[in-house]
Amino acid sequence: MIIRKMFKFENAHIVRGCSTQKCRSSLHGHSYKVELLFESNFLDNAQMVYDFGLMKQNMKELIDAFDHGVSIWSSDKVEYIKDMKKHSQRWIELPVSPSCEQFSRVFFVMIDRLLQLTNTVNGEREVKLHSVIVHETATGYAQAFSYDAYSKDMGVIELDSIVFSQAVLDDFSDRELWERVKRGESFTNPTTV
Repeated sequence: MIIRKMFKFENAHIVRGCSTQKCRSSLHGHSYKVELLFESNFLDNAQMVYDFGLMKQNMKELIDAFDHGVSIWSSDKVEYIKDMKKHSQRWIELPVSPSCEQFSRVFFVMIDRLLQLTNTVNGEREVKLHSVIVHETATGYAQAFSYDAYSKDMGVIELDSIVFSQAVLDDFSDRELWERVKRGESFTNPTTV
């Protein structure tokens, strides 16, 4: 069985090297929608794959980290990176270009890691991240599966190479959330949400 949870965020970027002149040369933004699809052949004590309420915690916070921020490719021009960090309190530096395709891979790697670190308490079994869909516009989206997310051919995404500005980190309810994810610390789902 597959379940799906949708999140939203607003973000700005430049996608260098793309065919569209406006997209590759001008800072612009989108109203993104992110769909997380989970799968399992089992149901928990409430006869659900995974409680949607649990996704409103750390998973939502990781996606919300991109809200009202600018996403920057670490291989972009040094002057551009410095200017974006100088003029925006909320920024995220990524090891890959902030295209819709790469966003779907980045979110897959982040959420997959968080899910693997999470101890469940309501009988959830073998819950896996099936895929991540990122809608950049009403008519265009990218969907990443595990083989896409971890593909070296599409660019390696190491958690340590995803850098959040201090303003983003300060917005986490657990200010150590991202560091805990990168260190591989376990998380335990609450018994009630």
